[in-house]
Amino acid sequence: MSQYLLRRLLIVIPSLIGISLVLFVLLALAPGDPFGELAQNPAVPPEVRAALREKFGLDDPIMVRYFRWLLAMLQGDWGFSFVSRMDVDTLILQRLPVTLIVIGASQVLALVVALPVGVYAAMRPYSLFDQVATTTAFIGFSLPTFFTGLLFILVFSIHLDWLPFVYQTNVSGTGLAFVWEHIRQAIMPVVVLGLFQGGVLTRFVRSAVLDVVRLDYVTTARAKGLRERIVILKHIVRNALIPVVTLIALQMPIVFGGAVVTEQIFRIPGIGSLLIASILANDTPVIMAVTFVTACLVILFNLIADLLYGWLDPRISYR
Repeated sequence: MSQYLLRRLLIVIPSLIGISLVLFVLLALAPGDPFGELAQNPAVPPEVRAALREKFGLDDPIMVRYFRWLLAMLQGDWGFSFVSRMDVDTLILQRLPVTLIVIGASQVLALVVALPVGVYAAMRPYSLFDQVATTTAFIGFSLPTFFTGLLFILVFSIHLDWLPFVYQTNVSGTGLAFVWEHIRQAIMPVVVLGLFQGGVLTRFVRSAVLDVVRLDYVTTARAKGLRERIVILKHIVRNALIPVVTLIALQMPIVFGGAVVTEQIFRIPGIGSLLIASILANDTPVIMAVTFVTACLVILFNLIADLLYGWLDPRISYR
């Protein structure tokens, strides 16, 4: 397994370099730059604008700027935010934990709901429970996150006044009251993302279990007299999870995209809101760093999915 992991990591390196090159070239060719507002400000002398552009190398060729950025990144220097007036890596580390907590909690919620519902619906196909679960799953992944987010705010914040709709980091209080206030303001964004992802996973789990339950080894296990619970958990669910793990890994870019919209709706100070603010301000170093970090996380989740295959199915060997 260690050799397999080493080979995968060696493959990841050129993949990340290719992704960073494409991102950098696209951002460099996009209209506007971080000092675009200075050109329209009559209070800034032209020689000051030219000195700043020369200092940060904005007029150099694209490939020269890319290799300068790559070498600096490998040394731990991710650039400087022209809008926030601070290092990019410090800015991202301040925002990344909130995004990971929201996305991680929503994924856990989606799995907790989708696995039992999908398995139970597949074991009783076309029953009333199956029809209700299928209809609810269709509604869950058909509604976009911005619509469900606004709907949750309208119902639970405005009409019922149960939950806050603006995420605040400077929550007052200590102890359990402090923790509970953070949980309260995270409930709606987590449920919005979890509802969307849970609907997709429920349909996929149901389909995967239906494919496995008809196989011969399941019939053989039942013929041996094994309890139904053992047959479901050990022989059906475990093998049905293999395509589900693949789906979760492939859905991560969509989850991060939904997190960007959700963070804007609930004013969550995470990576998504930072990305939108940086795009509006043409803060290229931050945009480059955020998109690159997102790409790294997606590749990391795909690597974890590949490692989980061997645990779910012993027939899969790491070669």
